[in-house]
Amino acid sequence: MAWRRWPEAGVRARGALALLALAFCAPGTRGQALEWYSAVVGIEYVDPQTNLTVWSVSESGRFGDSSPKEATQGLVGVPRGPGGDPEGCAPDTRFLAPGCRGSAPWVALVARGGCTFRDKVLAAARRNASAVVVYNEEQYGNLTGSMSHAGTGNIVVIMISYPKGREIFNLVQRGIPVKMTIGIGTRHMQEFISGQSVVFVAIAFITMMVISLAWLIFYYIQRFLYTGSQFGSQSHRKETKKVIGQLPLHTVKHGEKGIDVDAENCAVCIENFKVKDVIRILPCKHIFHRICIDPWLLDHRTCPMCKLDVIKALGYWGEPEDGQELPSPEPAPVSVSSGNLSVTFQDEDRSSTSSPPLSTRSESVPRCTASLKEDAGEDTALLEPGQSDPRRGGPVC
Repeated sequence: MAWRRWPEAGVRARGALALLALAFCAPGTRGQALEWYSAVVGIEYVDPQTNLTVWSVSESGRFGDSSPKEATQGLVGVPRGPGGDPEGCAPDTRFLAPGCRGSAPWVALVARGGCTFRDKVLAAARRNASAVVVYNEEQYGNLTGSMSHAGTGNIVVIMISYPKGREIFNLVQRGIPVKMTIGIGTRHMQEFISGQSVVFVAIAFITMMVISLAWLIFYYIQRFLYTGSQFGSQSHRKETKKVIGQLPLHTVKHGEKGIDVDAENCAVCIENFKVKDVIRILPCKHIFHRICIDPWLLDHRTCPMCKLDVIKALGYWGEPEDGQELPSPEPAPVSVSSGNLSVTFQDEDRSSTSSPPLSTRSESVPRCTASLKEDAGEDTALLEPGQSDPRRGGPVC
């Protein structure tokens, strides 16, 4: 049946999910892990208006990719010159570090842009800066990013946000000495998926979807065909039932000579016929219980004894169709037993009762009815007048 294929669909769905999981876990699907460290930035200066020391610290910086992760400190210096060159890209850039004397350590503060990070770091290193601080562009706000500056040696390089960098830059431009302290912050691990792995996962997902869609279509086609066959089978059984209903019925009476209730039995249920049992008489003269033979004929159409096609024997040869009128066969001739026996025959809703016992006979040839009883389990055939009984060797009168 169609619905029994659901477990198979579940197996295929689980296989597709396993394929997708394999795609994610397969070697090479993950890209290299990006490791970076945040920087703790502290500044300290004396406010010239209040003569108070202002001090602040925050984990707002980020170490460069090639920078050594170590702490340092010094006075902040910015590029010197009229109009200012905050980017510090020129190789001969000079820096202004208020309060710095001699070989005291100092930190170069430059703006992002104008040249590569490597050029900025090398320009500051030529002036013996102990660290380089790059502040981000205005469009990025408080964000920082990674910096690639390979080949710059052991100089510490960090990036800070634009607002923080401009605040320090303006203080230094005003000639206020600003001391900066750089410390090591938190270690961060950022994993990313490579382009090759994205393609692999996409192919696995598309394959899973195609398999699922194909199986779903196949399932519904099978279900549609099964439902259609069920409807056709029900219509066929309904028409066949009408044909079977045209077969004559007979009610077994007590003392009936045509049927030996003690010896005859139904070949379907192997039960002896009893008084008041309703039997169905087939065109081949075999008899069965109605409740036994009707379901048999609905499934097989043939007599259980002689394999006669009952539907064809009734004059109907084709497969039943909806709305098709079924031919009405001629009623089968039935003999009436003599004596004090009253026999009732039923053909659907029609019944006929034999006449009372005959006291006179208008013909010289005696009319009598006898039955030929064959071996146990066989059905009874009605004899014509004047025939002889093979077991008794003479005519039956």
